[in-house]
Amino acid sequence: MDPILYNKRLQSPIYTGTVPPAQQMPNTEKNTLQKGGVSFQELLEQKVRKESRVEFTKHAMDRVMLRNVDVSADNLNRLNEGVRLAEEKGLKEPLILVDSTAYVVSVKNNKVITVVNDENLKGTVFTNIDGTVLI
Repeated sequence: MDPILYNKRLQSPIYTGTVPPAQQMPNTEKNTLQKGGVSFQELLEQKVRKESRVEFTKHAMDRVMLRNVDVSADNLNRLNEGVRLAEEKGLKEPLILVDSTAYVVSVKNNKVITVVNDENLKGTVFTNIDGTVLI
């Protein structure tokens, strides 16, 4: 028997007598409540939406969380300024460097495609970019 299925059966409650009605919550509510309210990723996405005109793709959000990238209001303002400068110069997918953090951005969609912090920057090769903006 599959060990995961076996363990799941061991953890199921055993009822005697009348079985109580099932009280199941949708997965989204269950996941939120298990983590003590709102998940960290949801809070991060709300902050980015509120303080920035650029959006982050799911991949970029995963990289922000995985690499502990600073997405403070100041850094987001500087990133927005870099996107504005890239747009003025006619760039489509620039590499924007804010201090030692690199963002690859789609100017047309106003979306951050990926994020690389200073710890992971060494030895990284950026492809499919058409310019670089230093902020």
